[in-house]
Amino acid sequence: MLPTAYHDAIQLIERLHRRFLDVVKLELDKLQIQDINNVQAMILYNIGEDDMTVGELTLRGYYLGSNVSYNVKKMVENNYIIQERSVHDKRSIRVRLSDKGLDLYGQLYKMFARHEEQIQNTELTNERIKDFNETMKMMERFWASQTNFTGLDSLDWD
Repeated sequence: MLPTAYHDAIQLIERLHRRFLDVVKLELDKLQIQDINNVQAMILYNIGEDDMTVGELTLRGYYLGSNVSYNVKKMVENNYIIQERSVHDKRSIRVRLSDKGLDLYGQLYKMFARHEEQIQNTELTNERIKDFNETMKMMERFWASQTNFTGLDSLDWD
């Protein structure tokens, strides 16, 4: 495939994601936390102070369902998350952070705050980051549009 701006963006998004997970892993190592991985730490961070279902985590679009279920199970085993059946719907499992999970959430929050301070001394101005965010949202909408089928007549069965 010939390099195009679109192709470069796809590769860059993948590299940025991996690099970001490396940053989270280094923070966990610095805190000497070994019973949770970087992906689980970000799931934990995205739960934050909320109480939600595993399905809601998946619907937010951050994770695949099977990955969420596996990672939530591991975080429950390591006492980062409290998991309870919904009072209103016994089929639904609700999750929230335990005290241990809230402590890690606070550490990750401090890391992001530290990054925001450090970024002030770079070329990554607030305006550039806002432009980047808007571009990424447009890319997300484009990819979402590629996965929405309006009907079977749009499929080529031959």
